[in-house]
Amino acid sequence: MVYLLFQIGADRYALQAAAITAVEPLVRLKHIPQAAAGVAGVADYHGQPVPVVDLSAMALGTPAQASLSTRLVLVQYRCPDGEERLLGLLAEKATETARYEKCDFQDPGVTAEAAPYLGPVIRDARGLVQRVEIARLLTPEVREALWKQAEEAFV
Repeated sequence: MVYLLFQIGADRYALQAAAITAVEPLVRLKHIPQAAAGVAGVADYHGQPVPVVDLSAMALGTPAQASLSTRLVLVQYRCPDGEERLLGLLAEKATETARYEKCDFQDPGVTAEAAPYLGPVIRDARGLVQRVEIARLLTPEVREALWKQAEEAFV
């Protein structure tokens, strides 16, 4: 399987490419007042409001750096009811891909209750890479409000 690699701080992470709709340059976002921690705002994607989550802000509490290698990664997020919605992810240094077998990822032995989206790890020539589980990115509370807030902010 192909994965998009990116960084949060000094660590490398992977998103399964099959779930990615597009990888775009960083764009100006519409701020959502009083949004949940980690919510960066709303992007206009071909006339459609797309909520955007900042992966660095979620994981480290520090917003992603606005650099040439920071990307807006648009993914298909599957809601518990089965509906798929477009979700934007801000990812730093998202400029390379790698091919890994899903079964080669292993349990890291350490879990963070506050970050259930951090999945298993794999070792490559440059060290460990941790898989990000898109389906576990949003808490139920954030998920309920996010697309509604995005649509309201887009008007």
